[in-house]
Amino acid sequence: MAVFLLALGAACCLGLGFVLQQHAAQRAPRADLLRWRLLLDLMRMPEWLLGTGFMVSGLILSALALNQGEVSLVEPLLATNLLFAMALSRVLTRQTLGRSGWIGVLLLGLGVTAFIVAGQPTGGGAPAGELRHWLVVGTVVGLTLLLVSLARRLPLFEEATLLALAAGLLYGLQDALTRTTTQRLDHSGLDAVLRSWQPYAVVAAGVVGLLLVQSAFEAAPLRMSLPALTAAQPLSGIACAVGFLGDRLRVTPGALAWESVGLLAIVIGVVVIGRHPAMPGSAGDTLETIGASPEDERPEDGTGTGDSTGDGPGTGTGNSPRNGD
Repeated sequence: MAVFLLALGAACCLGLGFVLQQHAAQRAPRADLLRWRLLLDLMRMPEWLLGTGFMVSGLILSALALNQGEVSLVEPLLATNLLFAMALSRVLTRQTLGRSGWIGVLLLGLGVTAFIVAGQPTGGGAPAGELRHWLVVGTVVGLTLLLVSLARRLPLFEEATLLALAAGLLYGLQDALTRTTTQRLDHSGLDAVLRSWQPYAVVAAGVVGLLLVQSAFEAAPLRMSLPALTAAQPLSGIACAVGFLGDRLRVTPGALAWESVGLLAIVIGVVVIGRHPAMPGSAGDTLETIGASPEDERPEDGTGTGDSTGDGPGTGTGNSPRNGD
């Protein structure tokens, strides 16, 4: 019960933090996209700092949950952060939940339940050797770099989705490495933790993931990024947990079938909720917020078609995320 409460508390803080961060990130200069300067600009915005406070609280609660429970149990529960994000967004947009919203909520809830009940995640398995450990980490990092590389060649709306997917992969890896770090801290003490590479990898994954997430939030409305982030993180975390932490899931044909159905329901529910009108930037709010349409291609000549403050269409220059410093 403690693991459930901690994980749901973490999901609540993360969902609220993501909404506040996205509201602030859309006001950042577009030229800062995927640049470290973006984080420096955002630090001057009180709304973003408040959102970051919620996010840090969520990370602390998720670390406590991971310390007491298996990654393959905690990750599906963290996916419910989208429900809390939607609740805050509904207050901001004054949209009712509606049929599609309830369908998304039902799919997400049933998917989490089906996966946990069918898989019965347990720990205690022997951790993988160093070779398998690095193979799993290298695969996740490689997929992240591939997604970022592909994203930079796409229009802003599509770029936001791929950047969020990349961040989700890193956050899933971060959760698995957090579990490794807390286990080592419990068994071997702080000195052993500081002499290992995992805690530094946790920090690096968190910082790079933060840059990718804020860039995705800046590039497009929340509905284009948060569903991808929320769906990718548990998949990556579960894969890492089974891959090198020794987490075990039931592997009978029936269990595997229900686990697959559960994960699929989680992904579909996340996408349905993310596209609900209550999410910021849906429908007509999109054009008003960013001054561009989904079909707008990324300008290549450094001249923007909409200003970065979101006041509407303009002819100002310097708004392209590909401009030089």
